[in-house]
Amino acid sequence: MKLKTVSTENAPVAIGPYSQGIIHGKVLYISGQLPIDPQSGAIVSPDVAKQTEQCLENAKAIALQAGASLTDVIKTTVFVSDLSQFDTINKVYGQYFASHKPARACIEVARLPKDAKVEIEMIVALA
Repeated sequence: MKLKTVSTENAPVAIGPYSQGIIHGKVLYISGQLPIDPQSGAIVSPDVAKQTEQCLENAKAIALQAGASLTDVIKTTVFVSDLSQFDTINKVYGQYFASHKPARACIEVARLPKDAKVEIEMIVALA
């Protein structure tokens, strides 16, 4: 089965040797999205809520480029640099996944690229 790369200008360019997303069969794998503004290439804010929102907006843009939406998300993985901010992150996350609640893992890590406070990756079902 052939892999298809997904790329959009509405999400930040990859900061390394990887793709924004890859389709295999009827599944889209979205690479971890940092809270980077696609136009400026900078972290949007030091505020973890705004960072979480930008991560989700970036992932959403990639899903839309592939013909999917957040209601098609099967699983997310949320990486955080400080688990004590879980409630704030969860509140923003819940605004994006109110009725549809995909499987999820949330993992505290020592450090994230560009010293971001949060990074989110997704697995999405395609029609």
